[in-house]
Amino acid sequence: MVQLTLPKNSRITTGKTWPKPSGATNLRAFKIYRWNPDDEANPRVDTYFIDMDKCGPMVLDALIKIKNEIDPTLTFRRSCREGICGSCAMNIDGINTLACIYGLDEIKGDVKIYPLPHMPVVKDLIPDLTHFYAQHASVMPWLETKTNRPAKEWKQSIEDRKKLDGVYECVMCACCSTSCPSYWWNGDRYLGPAALLHAYRWIVDSRDEATGERLDQLEDPFKLYRCHTIMNCTKTCPKGLNPAKSIAEIKKMMLERTV
Repeated sequence: MVQLTLPKNSRITTGKTWPKPSGATNLRAFKIYRWNPDDEANPRVDTYFIDMDKCGPMVLDALIKIKNEIDPTLTFRRSCREGICGSCAMNIDGINTLACIYGLDEIKGDVKIYPLPHMPVVKDLIPDLTHFYAQHASVMPWLETKTNRPAKEWKQSIEDRKKLDGVYECVMCACCSTSCPSYWWNGDRYLGPAALLHAYRWIVDSRDEATGERLDQLEDPFKLYRCHTIMNCTKTCPKGLNPAKSIAEIKKMMLERTV
């Protein structure tokens, strides 16, 4: 069930059903969340129909077709269309994922599209990620060094480089954090799976010289320890990463510091 952060005193209503394309024999219905902060109306779900014989295979293809050919007011983020920028993250058929790499053939029945859950909505399918990005910045997602800068590059062994596999690929789409009940309940203080995955990426980087400071910053009842290993983050990650494992590794490091 999709859970959204709605404007105050509002509820989702049934919106407009747009006309079916004439002559189409392979129709599919798309039920899409709509909300415009400027018209003071309740959020609604509009229904669109697409001729699938004239549409690309991905959910993003359908959204672009709707915006270009049916309703130019439909608003959503998108950029690369290759699953590497995270821009088109949204809730599709009850799953947080990237519209550009989620195939329409993976969905049965009507295609239901909502913004990422439990985030303030800017407009239609666009969530406000201001707080999410601020949490990411708080973990210092960059290389911290104390020694003199080398003439060419910071060297790293092949073995140490492999430790970054499965963490550096995160595209900051927010699918994991917005699928996490702990983040829903404590998002103001719990950093969430995405930020903690990035924290771990720099903690285990052999070139970084601020491991102690990074762990000190996470030594807090809420920043790290609100994770209850629900595993929604790992299940929903469109890149196949495992934020829950990274969080568990940080907790392990915390424990080893006290032994």
